[in-house]
Amino acid sequence: MSKPPPIYLDHHATTPLDPRVLDAMLPYFREDFGNASSASHVYGWRAEAAVEAAREQLASAIGAADPREIVFTSGTTESDNLALIGVARANRGHRDHLVTTRIEHPAVIDAARSLERDGFRVTYLPVDSDGLVDPADVAAAIEERTALVSVMAANSEIGSLQPLEEIGRVCREREVPLHTDAAQAVGKIPLDVERLGIDLLSMCAHKLYGPKGIGALYLRSRRPRLRIEPLLHGGGHERGLRSGTLPVPLVVGFARAVSLCLEERDQEAARLTALRQRLWDGLCAELDGVVQNGHSELRLPGNLNVSFEGVDADHLLLALPGVALSTGSACTSASAEPSHVLTALGLPGARIRAALRFGLGRSTSAGEIDSVVGQVVAAVRETREKRALGQLRRSGDR
Repeated sequence: MSKPPPIYLDHHATTPLDPRVLDAMLPYFREDFGNASSASHVYGWRAEAAVEAAREQLASAIGAADPREIVFTSGTTESDNLALIGVARANRGHRDHLVTTRIEHPAVIDAARSLERDGFRVTYLPVDSDGLVDPADVAAAIEERTALVSVMAANSEIGSLQPLEEIGRVCREREVPLHTDAAQAVGKIPLDVERLGIDLLSMCAHKLYGPKGIGALYLRSRRPRLRIEPLLHGGGHERGLRSGTLPVPLVVGFARAVSLCLEERDQEAARLTALRQRLWDGLCAELDGVVQNGHSELRLPGNLNVSFEGVDADHLLLALPGVALSTGSACTSASAEPSHVLTALGLPGARIRAALRFGLGRSTSAGEIDSVVGQVVAAVRETREKRALGQLRRSGDR
C-alpha cells in the first residue's frame, strides 16, 4: 500500500489549482483557442472578450478605476521588475533614486541591485523586530530625485502586513509613486489601490489557487500619470508595455481564482486564523522554547513562522517526511545564506537557523493541524535529544 502524500503546509510557495478555476480555463485550451490579438475573425474576438472581462475582474478586485490599468505579465517577478526597472529607466534623466526595504522579495531586491549596477541609488529601509516599516523612515528617505518607493503588502516568510495606508499618504504628500508587491496579499486581505494610495501593484495567480505563469501589474494611468519603460519589445501588446501573445486560458484562470478568493475571503480568513491559533497552541502546549517570528496580529491569516530552540530547521525538515513545509521563501531555498528577512528583524543566528514557516491554505483541516502538531513535536524532541547526546559525547571525548 502506497504512503499517503505529505500534509501540504507550504501555501506561501504555491497553491493547488482550484477545480473551479480549471473548469473556467478548459474552453480556452480547446474550442475558444484564438489569439486575443486576432481582430479579423470570431476566434480572436472571443479570446479578446475573455481577456477584457478578466481585466475588468482584476481591476475591480483591487479597486482600480480603469481596467486598462491592468497589464498582464508572466508573474509577480516580471511585474516587480517592470515596476522598478521600468519606472527607473523612464525617469533616468531627473530621478535616479529608489526606496525599498530590507525584507522585500528577491524579485524586488535583485531588481534594485541591478539598477544600482546601472548607476541608480537605492535606500534599503530597516524594519522593526516584527518586520514592520516605519512610515516616518519612508518619509525621511524620500528626496528630490526619488523615482519610486517599493514596499511589499505582506511578507512571504513571516506574514507581517505593512502599514501601506500611512506609507501611501507619505508618498502622495511627497509626490513619489508607491509600488507594492502584493503576491501574498491579493485575495487574502482587503486591498484598495485608491484608499491605500498605491500607484503600482504586482500580483500573480498561483498564490491564490490559480495557474502558474500568469501575473499582472496595476499601473495607475492618472493623477499621477506614470512614465514607465517596457522591458519586452515586439508587437506592442498590453498598450506597448508588455509585448507577447497573451495566454488566454491562464488569464481567464487568474480572474476566476481572484473572484473566488474575494467571495470566500472573510470566511476563509476567520477559518485560517483559528487553525493557525490551533497550531500555535498545540506546539506551545507540548514544547518549550517555541518562539513566533513576525507580528502576532498584523499578519496573513494562514501564516505562522516559528523558531524551535536548540533545533536546526533544515535537519528538522528531514525528520518530517509527512509534512510539506519550508524554512522560508521558495525563491531563495537554493541559497545557503540565512534568511534575509529574519536577519533584518535582528534575530540571533541560532533563532534564524531554527525557523520553520507554516503556510495554511484552503485545503487545510483541523485534523491535519492536529496531525502536524504531533509530527512536529515528536521530530523536535528527537532532534533535541540527538543534539544533547552529541554534545555529551563530545564533552566525554575531552
